[in-house]
Formats: sequence, C-alpha cells, structure tokens
Amino acid sequence: MKKQPHIVYHQLQSKTLVVNLLGDPIERTIAVYLPPHHNEGCHYPLLMALAPYNNSGLGLISWQPAKENLPERLDRLILSGEMPPCIVVFPDCFTRLRGNQYINSSVVGAYQDFLIDEVIPFVESLYPTGGRGYRGCFGKSSGGFGAITHGMRRPDVWSAVACHSGGMGFQWLVSGFISLISIELSRYDYNSEAFIKHTECVHKLTYEEFVTLMFLFFCAAYDPVPTCFLGIRLPFDPYTGQWIEEPWKNWLAHDPAFPSLKRIRNLSSLKALYIDCGSYDQYHLQFGARILNKTLVEHGVEHFFEEFPDNHTDLDYRYDVSLPFIVKGLLEKKVLQAVS
Repeated sequence: MKKQPHIVYHQLQSKTLVVNLLGDPIERTIAVYLPPHHNEGCHYPLLMALAPYNNSGLGLISWQPAKENLPERLDRLILSGEMPPCIVVFPDCFTRLRGNQYINSSVVGAYQDFLIDEVIPFVESLYPTGGRGYRGCFGKSSGGFGAITHGMRRPDVWSAVACHSGGMGFQWLVSGFISLISIELSRYDYNSEAFIKHTECVHKLTYEEFVTLMFLFFCAAYDPVPTCFLGIRLPFDPYTGQWIEEPWKNWLAHDPAFPSLKRIRNLSSLKALYIDCGSYDQYHLQFGARILNKTLVEHGVEHFFEEFPDNHTDLDYRYDVSLPFIVKGLLEKKVLQAVS
C-alpha cells in the first residue's frame, strides 16, 4: 500500500477575521504538509496553497478518485527529484459565499492580513520553514488571483508566485456572463438576498445558480458595501445590463491584468513568477493572462508564461510544471530588491 503523505492539522483562532459580515467562523483549520524524510535540522522553503472558488485548503488535500490529490503530487515530485523538498500550508479560507479572493474586504474579512500576519508566523514558529526570501504562494482560478495579487502587493513577504488561470481581465470575465446572471436574478425580482437564501437551502445548484452566486461573491470581495445584504452590489444593472460606473471602477482597481507601475516593479522583485492559462477557458480568463504577459514583457519583468490547449477545469496536472519552478526559484540566491 502506498504510504500516505505526512499532513499535520492545527487550529488557529484568528483575531483578524473577527470582523466579517458573513458570520464565518474565526477558528480555522491550518493543514501543513511535511515533505518525505522530513528533517527538523533542515530549513525548507514554504509554499501556501490558495484554493479556487467553491473549495478550501482542506479540499485540496482530500482523497481524489483515480488521480492524485495535491499532497500525493508533492510526494511524487519530491521523491522523483523533480522538485526540492518544501513545506506547504493549506489554510481553510472557506466562506458563506463559498469562496475567497484572499484580499482584505470589509464584508468578507481581511484575508490578506490573516494569511500574512497570522498563518505565516504561526507555521514558521512550529516548523523549520520560510522566512524572508523563502516563501511562495500558488493557486488556480480565485487562488491564482490571490497568488498574483499577493505578489503584486506584498513582495516583502512573498518571493515566488504561481498563478494558474487566475481571475483577471474583468471586462471579459463579467461581460461574458451578464445575460446569464440577469436572467437568473430575474427569477427573484432581481433581489440578491432572495437568490442567496434560495441557494442556501437547495440540495444542489444549477450551473446558472453556481455562476451567479460566484459573481455575487466577487461583488462582496471587490466592491464591499456593508449597507447592502452581505455587502453585495452589482457593477451593472441586472435589468438593462448597463455598467454602473462607481462599483465597476472599484472592481477594476483589483484587476491583475492592468497593474500599476508599482505593482509591476513589485513583481519584478520576485525570485520566480509563473503564469499560465488555457486557450479555451470558459470564463474568458485567457485574455487577461495575455494582457498581463504582454505588459510584463514590455517592462522587462522576468517570468514564465504559458498558454496551453485546455479549459478552466481539472488543471491540477499543471502543478507538475509550476511547483518545481517556484521552489527552485526560492532556493536561488537572487538579491531581493527593496519595495518602494
């Protein structure tokens, strides 16, 4: 029988997440993967796995039918010599709205601060891992958005980033689903509260319900309005489909496809930056990825970019490329640039 990966579970009582309007728990499970032949006398790079929407760190380590889960993939990559050993933390950041963008939101919670100011010090106090220059984060979809956004905002903390099919290029992402969201909300007289309460009591969601709920969550993350139900305000009129200037402007301030010059410089200070996306992504994220890649090339930012012939689902096989890349990058002796 195959030896199971070494996972240790911890409970962390958060002070940061006390303020969240979704009513989510502040005690969180933090799962930590230890590499094969883990040696307390060695210092390991630290990776943080950011889960996609409708999942959590705990979901990434659960058993998978007929394929590897992420810890099993890590074991294989490390034991084969394709990737140096590392420690990986899988934080549970699941919310009432089924996801996380891993940024600070007055409604969803200050998850950027939670991960940086609470989870990292907690893990590094228990295990020989991380520290300045030896931390990386990675994820797919919403997790990819979180990873690239953390790299843009906090290169003083992170030194390597892998963004798989990350949420970016909001113009193409949102415009492709306005009609679907409008039709779905029309069943509830365009009332987000009535729609969400419906989703919380049904046995399963339709595809249309799932997509609509995901976009309502994005509203609470990118444009939180505490006076609205769960902070949700749409960036377009669901009846006419017309953009609403103020909330849409707030959304665009978070779009990784159009970073400020400071955020571009922050990415240039990373030891390793990995970005990929499928050419047939059903959420149209390939356009944002192409734009970001073009921008980074124009500014001479060293990075790895690949567009591959696939869509948005079942992309864990891409970790075989990205994880060795960022761990090897963390072990390089590149001098870290100051963040201005």
